[in-house]
Amino acid sequence: MAAISNALIIGGGFSGMSAAIQLRKVGVDVDLIEIDPGWRSYGAGITLAGLTLRALGAVGVLAEVVAQGACCDGAEIYTAQGHKLGDLVTPRLAGPNIPGGGGIMRPTLAKILSAATRKSGTQIRLGCRVTAITPVQNGVDVETSDGSRKVYDLVVAADGANSSTRQMVFPDAPTPKYTGQGVWRALVPRPKMVERPSFYLGARLKAGVNPVSASEMYLFLTEDRPENKYVEESQLLPDLRILLAEFTAPVPAYVQSVLDKDSHIVFRPLEAMLLPQPWYRGRIVVIGDAAHASTPHLASGAGMGVEDAVVLTEEVQGADSISEALERFQIRRLPRCRLVVENSVRLGELEQTNGSKDEHAELMRGSMIALAAPY
Repeated sequence: MAAISNALIIGGGFSGMSAAIQLRKVGVDVDLIEIDPGWRSYGAGITLAGLTLRALGAVGVLAEVVAQGACCDGAEIYTAQGHKLGDLVTPRLAGPNIPGGGGIMRPTLAKILSAATRKSGTQIRLGCRVTAITPVQNGVDVETSDGSRKVYDLVVAADGANSSTRQMVFPDAPTPKYTGQGVWRALVPRPKMVERPSFYLGARLKAGVNPVSASEMYLFLTEDRPENKYVEESQLLPDLRILLAEFTAPVPAYVQSVLDKDSHIVFRPLEAMLLPQPWYRGRIVVIGDAAHASTPHLASGAGMGVEDAVVLTEEVQGADSISEALERFQIRRLPRCRLVVENSVRLGELEQTNGSKDEHAELMRGSMIALAAPY
């Protein structure tokens, strides 16, 4: 194992928590700092692709995810009017007894991972951020906003797509770029007719629903928006209702009928970014959305971040030095994460330009085959 006794994780999202849990398993003393004093997780639901379930299994929280979320095999594709176009097969990547996909509330998944992080013995400091980060001999000197200063053997930046750590360590790094689309999400009661995820293809819009518990499901709707304009909170409900009017199939029509001010409606412009090599400098490494922020077209963003945590720990454990571990981590992760970012962006471009349906189908098929492979 690389000579590492302690590590700092910057960011308490899915990637950061997973990294903390994994590093604790191999005996590393871990501090985790999170800028949000409430350690909150925003949003409605999250799709759990098979690769995400597999990675969460490696972290050790799969049983809780399956119990508190909603997992199933396959998905259905329809026109906006409800004509069935086909089925999607979801291989059981997490094991023969675990369904091939599913969904869960983002706050629920965050709660599961935060409980596991605390149980791991990770030292957690909330409402805290890095104020200075300086490489020193055989370590990284880190000062934080709570007045602490400590030298770490390894620093893991997992502070999201707009990572301030990435900016400090790689000042010339790219920042997330708007892709011309936005996604709406909402949470509604789950009717009996919804047993698994379903997608609805409109003329210029794509909608879908995914169960996230026994009683709830979340709606997602992708919209082309040439300009990245902020949507006022007061407009979220009326604007989403108007967009859903195109979808007359029973399930989206039901969603439109039950949407209200308590549906946790959120709108997010879709942005993407891939950090070019290197992903590390000295003993500081960037993971998760801070290294590879993706649009949701392949439903793999969270899974990629959790995989990062698993692979990073494997390489730390298997290498003779930190530099060797981080180089091997980068070699393993960059091609896979590049595929997710670039193919997701291309899928969005095809949707916006009404591009080749054959290319869209082949991109989806090829991506799913590649992502099903071991990481």
